Amino acid sequence: YGVPHIYAQDHYDVFFVQGFNAARDRLWQIDLWRKRGLGELSSVLGDEYVAQDSAARLFLYRDDMYTEWLAYGNDAKKITQAFTAGINAFVTLTEKQPELLPPEFDLLGYKPDLWQPEDVVSIRSNGLWRNVTTEVWRAQLACQNQLELAAQWKQLEPSWTTEVPQGLDPCVIPDDVLDKYILAKAPVVFDQAVATAIALQDEGDHSLGSNNWVVAPQRTATGRPILADDPHRGHATPSLRYIAHLVGPGIDVIGAGEPALPGISIGHNQQIAFGLTIFPIDQEDLYVYEKTPEGYRYQGGSEPFIEIVETIKVKADTSQEVTLRFTRHGPVVAETETHAFVVRAAWLEPGMSPYFGSIEYMRAQNWREFEASLNRWGAPAENQVYADIEGNIGYKPAGRFPVRANWDGLMPVPGNGRFEWQGFFDMDVLPVEYNPERGFTGTANSMNLPPDYPINDYKIGFEWSSPWRYKRLWEVLETQDKHRITDSIDLQRDYTSVLARRILAQLPKLATQPEGALLTEWDHVLHPDSAAAALYNVWY
Repeated sequence: YGVPHIYAQDHYDVFFVQGFNAARDRLWQIDLWRKRGLGELSSVLGDEYVAQDSAARLFLYRDDMYTEWLAYGNDAKKITQAFTAGINAFVTLTEKQPELLPPEFDLLGYKPDLWQPEDVVSIRSNGLWRNVTTEVWRAQLACQNQLELAAQWKQLEPSWTTEVPQGLDPCVIPDDVLDKYILAKAPVVFDQAVATAIALQDEGDHSLGSNNWVVAPQRTATGRPILADDPHRGHATPSLRYIAHLVGPGIDVIGAGEPALPGISIGHNQQIAFGLTIFPIDQEDLYVYEKTPEGYRYQGGSEPFIEIVETIKVKADTSQEVTLRFTRHGPVVAETETHAFVVRAAWLEPGMSPYFGSIEYMRAQNWREFEASLNRWGAPAENQVYADIEGNIGYKPAGRFPVRANWDGLMPVPGNGRFEWQGFFDMDVLPVEYNPERGFTGTANSMNLPPDYPINDYKIGFEWSSPWRYKRLWEVLETQDKHRITDSIDLQRDYTSVLARRILAQLPKLATQPEGALLTEWDHVLHPDSAAAALYNVWY
């Protein structure tokens, strides 16, 4: 089935071979990812990519590497050294045997680069980031005195009303304020000018998320727990996921990760299983600064911008220098004559490389070790479900969680010092379930905080995906006393629309309308060959 099973007599040799084999299978993919993330596309694709390279470099991790490596675990650096050495071993082999190179390199006329261990964790623009775009959207509505419309279009959960932060003039924020932010995250495009990559990004639709669940032994046909994970990501060739089985002293784990990362983030070892979906903690803010002749206004004085001049190598051309600007809060993404704008992101802090935290929990042997390892998980924030061979099940979200003492994170804020993060919350303030009485648990990116959660004290975030898949998940699992693997497979492929059922129930005269009977007799299942499903979707 194309899944490598890797065996080694040394713990770290496992990761060396994982890197070698990922390069053997996916070298062009991971080389392109690396170039995109580090801002080095221009070196092989030409000057059309300078703007994208410059944007990507704004969002690299630039802090202390000692703190960075320790944030993931005691041997994170050693694992990554072994993994990148494996990639480099295959790259070196292609120099002797060029027939091993994927054809894309010949088509585009360049060769793969060697990796440094720091490359794996320095790239931060490859995560599923969110919220700053809706902050700007609300500011645009507030500028038109229509902020109340935002809550009608995007419901805040738990119930919440946001206000324009004190001192913010939302009308000073330009329409293109996030162009660099969006471009930094954009994919590489080849068939048109890279500037259009901004238009290709869909920043507004968070309705298509993921599912995961876990069922306790007393509710399964086999008397063993069943865990399912169904992370909805876009189809791509090559795939985002890379499946492998890693076996060596102190490790025996199989499942999916990403080809440019060591380890496994979704899968199981010989004792526990684990699966993740997005838990939308608000990890971003847009800061708005009033500019001064010396820099920007802060706490009654003025601070200078931090400027870093970098050289971008350009294919078949002279190199270009770019000046990157930063403030105490992060990278400057836009400027006008009077104001500067910065994206402050928790994911630029130590220990926040996307999905890299899994190298700690994939080796956990029980719930205590698994829950403890999630204290190291930084980004993106995730719902983690758990099962083990002793029959225990659990749920725990994890992610770096900034303390905003005097605002809710839903609008841009002045960068003058009034709105500062007061550090980060301990993971203990996030909800947790271990062997719940109902006998199952699960998530689908929708609002799943307990009804009594103290949201005023811990403003996790208020922007969740729609609840319909979550409701369908609960609806099915509540009725299955003898859940089977096939039931989990069916649930992953389930096309029943709770939303359609709810909407059509609100239309009492539906049956009297032309074609209305088609919908009143419909089972609300979105079968691809269903005329009613097609009619409903066109109407909706």
